[in-house]
Amino acid sequence: MATFEDFQRLKVLIVEDQYEARMMLRNMLMEFGVNQIFEASDGKKGLQFTDTAFDLIDLIICDWNMPEMTGVELLRQLRSVGYDVPFLMVTGKADKAAVLEAKKSGVNGYICKPFSPVQLEAKLRILMQKSLVA
Repeated sequence: MATFEDFQRLKVLIVEDQYEARMMLRNMLMEFGVNQIFEASDGKKGLQFTDTAFDLIDLIICDWNMPEMTGVELLRQLRSVGYDVPFLMVTGKADKAAVLEAKKSGVNGYICKPFSPVQLEAKLRILMQKSLVA
């Protein structure tokens, strides 16, 4: 079971184009004890960040629909160069085809909007228990 201390060590990149959603995710993560949080406002900026600071990140939490580069496009790009950091997709797309597309692209977890802090924490704990994070 992941502990508060595990969350304190976690380094997370949030990739989300909507400022309010980014701040909501940041606040939830901080409530869990995460204090190393980086942000990108779209997929291209997220890709640029990972190009220069890939070793700083334990987990990416990324929105699906964004301008410039979607979350799935970012995920595919990262996986194509061997970047295997755990990737949690955040989306309003709950249909089976979208879930399959994300899985085929190498996603590690998937959470549908709207979600509660309890749901997000549960997803993070699952990723951590699989030894993908921390």
